[in-house]
Amino acid sequence: MKKIGILFGKERTFPKAFVERINSKHIKGIAAEPVTVDEVFMNKPTGYAVIVDRISQDVPFYRAYLKNAAATGTAVINNPFWWSADEKFFNNVLAEQIGVPVPKTVLLPSKEHPDDTSSESFSNLKFPLEWEEMLEYLGGFPAFMKPHAGGGWKNVYKVDSWAEVFNAYNETGQLVMMFQEAVDFEAYFRCYCIGRKHVRIMPYEPRNPHHLRYVADFDVPDELMATMEDYVIRLCEALGYDFNTVEFAVRDGVPLAIDFCNPAPDADVDSVGKENFEWVVETAANYAIERAQQYQEGKMNLTWGTFVRDAVGATTKKRTRTAKKK
Repeated sequence: MKKIGILFGKERTFPKAFVERINSKHIKGIAAEPVTVDEVFMNKPTGYAVIVDRISQDVPFYRAYLKNAAATGTAVINNPFWWSADEKFFNNVLAEQIGVPVPKTVLLPSKEHPDDTSSESFSNLKFPLEWEEMLEYLGGFPAFMKPHAGGGWKNVYKVDSWAEVFNAYNETGQLVMMFQEAVDFEAYFRCYCIGRKHVRIMPYEPRNPHHLRYVADFDVPDELMATMEDYVIRLCEALGYDFNTVEFAVRDGVPLAIDFCNPAPDADVDSVGKENFEWVVETAANYAIERAQQYQEGKMNLTWGTFVRDAVGATTKKRTRTAKKK
């Protein structure tokens, strides 16, 4: 029997529906259940062919558990090693390299020194920074300040003046922040992507209260929808995420990727709505079954993005050429 598990926290509607949907299909040799984490012995397999991770971003113990699971053969969705390394500023760099438009962005050092450091720890950092130069690059006010890692629209500030910039910056403590151009958009979309091939594009209004953000309707041409689908797949292929959401702000007919590092995206029926919920439950269930059927005992069953695969491939080729010369 190949077991599919889901690891989750406070959420209830998606995990329950996900397990029930898989089991309702009565596929021979496949069963789903909530993950049971018992004693975690080093290098001991978990017994799960697939685990869908919905919570380890908030629980370091679970992240370590999933890395052990992945190293011993479990196909973890999403890859816990890459998820640990990923962050939003790098994502913008990668997006630009693969031809996906993103807002202009500058990385800022944390306002407060990290623990166990002092001003002497920052001998290499220019001080003061050229704030006017950064703002000119962004195109002036308004602008946004947001964490370079994290999600859920936490610690996100829209700033319209220098006073607001520094008031916001003073509140961010040890967070590493991004200073980003504001996009005056005529339409906004949030896109589920599962398996780096199944895409659902959803109108989304981030200015609404959380429970009303999916209550939106934007009239855009089919060509724009096709472009967004292409960009979603490009991003998830490069990052290697099998369960992600990508957000686009459409300005002058051009979709700019605003936020595309959401490996445990909101899937609660009360916020995403019944139709979107049905799509994500069915698609996630089918994809988890597909991964379970592909599972090979004793093998590494993780997926990796093209950024990592290409980097490893280039290094391997270089070593091969060097070895041949020797």
